Amino acid sequence: MGFKNILVATDFSDEAYGALYYATQLLATIPCTFCLINSYDDPTVVADKQNVLFIGKRELLHLRTTSEENLTKTTHKIILDTGNELHTFNTVSRKGALSKVISQAIDELKIDLVVLGNKGKTGAKEVFMGSNTFAVANTIVACPLLAIPKQAAYSTLSEIAFVTDFKKGCTGKTLAPLITLASISKAAIHVLHIHEEAIMSSNQVSNKKLLKINLTAVPHSWHDELDYADKANVIQNYISKRNISMLAMAYHRRNFFGRLLHEPIVKDISIYAKTPFLILPIQD
Repeated sequence: MGFKNILVATDFSDEAYGALYYATQLLATIPCTFCLINSYDDPTVVADKQNVLFIGKRELLHLRTTSEENLTKTTHKIILDTGNELHTFNTVSRKGALSKVISQAIDELKIDLVVLGNKGKTGAKEVFMGSNTFAVANTIVACPLLAIPKQAAYSTLSEIAFVTDFKKGCTGKTLAPLITLASISKAAIHVLHIHEEAIMSSNQVSNKKLLKINLTAVPHSWHDELDYADKANVIQNYISKRNISMLAMAYHRRNFFGRLLHEPIVKDISIYAKTPFLILPIQD
């Protein structure tokens, strides 16, 4: 696949701009269109006696105008900061929840990649991703999502860790965004398998063979780790030791990644505050 249309969500924070800048540098060598999207909602929505939520037209107009003005400012800033003639920028301002707005825009604008600034907190699933990122990952089903932590300064992408249990997420369609990013950046993919069972099933063996075939065109290596109570620490240690520049996983609510998000995770995993996270929707 190619990355022609990139959707970048922004709330006009430093984290959001950092994610936008990272994406422009990551894709600096290819022509593409970046769509900056902002969703707005009134924080003081009022309920009447029938519990129907309403908001005044004047306030809605103010929110929309402010959103559009800030999108224009952000566009001017990124053009000045990057000066890349291969890139064009569009803006979209819409009312509604971010996950729903993004889901609608993906189909309408034929988006190939969604980029978010990740505001992960400590503890549970938010070690890996902020609440907005988690909500979007649970909503979109056919588009990869790249979460950029606020501490992630751009550097050349050279080593990508792909964490898998070989149960799902090994098809060419699922892996296409990962392989494309690796090819663009001339990066190596390191497959990390954390054993959850003593012996792999026939399905896992078949998927591993399929993964090998699909990774033929890019430099790659294989690494196995025994199952630990805290898989997050296994991943953290691997990222740190191998100087990994991006973490990637295939996501489904019931696969390895989905289970990992609901397991007890230590509260202070600082490595995730620095490592961009590519979430691949499983399309097996």
